[in-house]
Amino acid sequence: MKRIFLCLCLHILVVITANAQLQALYLPASATCRILPRFSEMEMDMLRAGLVNVKAYLPDAILDIRYATDSNFVGVNVYGAYNKCYLQKDVAIKLQKADSILKRFYPGWKMVLYDCARPVSAQQILWDSLDVPIEEKGKYVSNPQNKSVHNFGAAVDLNLADANGRYLDMGTDFDYFGQEAYPFMENHYFHTGLFSQKQMENRRLLRQIMTLAGFRGVPHEWWHFNSCSREEARGNYTIVE
Repeated sequence: MKRIFLCLCLHILVVITANAQLQALYLPASATCRILPRFSEMEMDMLRAGLVNVKAYLPDAILDIRYATDSNFVGVNVYGAYNKCYLQKDVAIKLQKADSILKRFYPGWKMVLYDCARPVSAQQILWDSLDVPIEEKGKYVSNPQNKSVHNFGAAVDLNLADANGRYLDMGTDFDYFGQEAYPFMENHYFHTGLFSQKQMENRRLLRQIMTLAGFRGVPHEWWHFNSCSREEARGNYTIVE
């Protein structure tokens, strides 16, 4: 006896409250069941704000999302299950342009992404954890009351890696809170012998490709680049709380 199976397209939304994840299941016409990717609650917030996954634009980028690990100044994982890079679509396109400029001169080199969009809730944790005098905090972490360009998905923290995957030596690590991280102090530290010629060239290369793509650096962090001002971000984008 022959059995005829009719395959109907089903869209089932399952909300798993225990781990705050969303899972979508559907059965296509080919009768092959597939499970869509699971999204963390933080990633869902990014998607609701209209942000895009940067890996869709820079597939070979190295994700080293420091706040998704304990390798950061806080010493704990701030982001939980979220370890991706999301940005506004136009910002992701700018970053793609910067990556193209990099590869034009250095084929095989990659971008190393330390942090991208950052929720205000995470911004508060960073602000509260930063152990420097209150008058110095704003140099390194924006006051969550004023918001950060990161909170709108319009800023990125990054380094570069050569064709062998080696991170470029920038003289300090990411999130180094001292004058050695200040771009405007580089010449001083070069002339005093603390920075090498190669470290100076590495920083200039990063700034050049980011500037050519439309980003702006900041005075106190060689790794941080904004796509626009905080005021422009407020007017154009949805904040990630």
